[in-house]
Amino acid sequence: MSNKWTEINGSHGEGGGQILRTALSLAAILGKPIKITNIRAGRKKPGLQPQHLTGVRAVAEICGGKLRGDDLLSQKIEFEPGEIKSGNYEFDVMKVKSSAGSTGMIFQQIAPVLAFAKERSTVTLKGGTHTAWAPPVDYLERVFLPTVFDMGFHSRLEIVSYGWFPMGQGEVKATINPIKDSLLPLTLMDRGSLKRITGTSVVANLPLSIAERQKERAWGKLKDRKLASEIKCVSAKGIGQGTSILLVAEFENSLAGFSALGKRGKPAEEVADEAVNELLKYYKSKMCIEKHLSDQLVLYMALAKGKSSFTVSEISNHLLTNIWVAEQFLKVKFEVKGNVGEPGEVSVEGIEFK
Repeated sequence: MSNKWTEINGSHGEGGGQILRTALSLAAILGKPIKITNIRAGRKKPGLQPQHLTGVRAVAEICGGKLRGDDLLSQKIEFEPGEIKSGNYEFDVMKVKSSAGSTGMIFQQIAPVLAFAKERSTVTLKGGTHTAWAPPVDYLERVFLPTVFDMGFHSRLEIVSYGWFPMGQGEVKATINPIKDSLLPLTLMDRGSLKRITGTSVVANLPLSIAERQKERAWGKLKDRKLASEIKCVSAKGIGQGTSILLVAEFENSLAGFSALGKRGKPAEEVADEAVNELLKYYKSKMCIEKHLSDQLVLYMALAKGKSSFTVSEISNHLLTNIWVAEQFLKVKFEVKGNVGEPGEVSVEGIEFK
């Protein structure tokens, strides 16, 4: 392990929890001690919230690391990583505080770390599966994981039960296989022709008719644009009430996912409109991947061997911030063509980490 501390200012760029997640993951993978200050300084409630604290402690447990400052609402932590160990793990947001903290975000933080362990790991995550400002678990399962599969990152996700705001208490099972040698480069420049659009309209502890209204609205709006879709309705197991829709556009060379959540007083048609409008905006851009996927690929591209590149429907501050974090740890320089809010292109020569 390196004795030189890497210092990260958590208020940089969009100033959210993504800085914390990427920095902790890279620190654990590279064996570099890290100090992070101004954690989530750009948010209404700065500092470590339950999901962030759960993720921080999870990374420390996986690699036998030393943590200081790991308290709720803390805006500064110090982390000295140890050796990454595969195993059977369980991480529950409720052990920190009763909340719907995102299991998807915790998975994003621990998955790349466990991928550099020597053996396969299994993880049970408990908390929210479908919450605002976080990738739904079914999006990670159907869009993110297939995208990084060809890089040599092989993992599975299964929703055992759904967890919604404010109660959470969903359960997710994850299997993470070790990377063989190093990650392979990723090239997503031309999406090719559209093969199909599929979707899932979900309700939990609510009438199935709500899911059917979400489905019919999405199907109809896509049909109006001469885009055929197959959307299934699901009455999901879980504690609490919630609705969601996920639409996945599958092209010859890429996948793109678009989701929306229901809430009390929000019509089912509005939920569907949110997801469809995002899909149509992406479709019009003619770029290979959508903006939410782009920032999730940064860590993997930086660690891979050779040149990775993609075109994206929209350059986001999330993407630029995650690139900045990667460049603080690694001798890489991302090339970004395009302005924030517009389509663009991203490339990097990875370090071939083994």
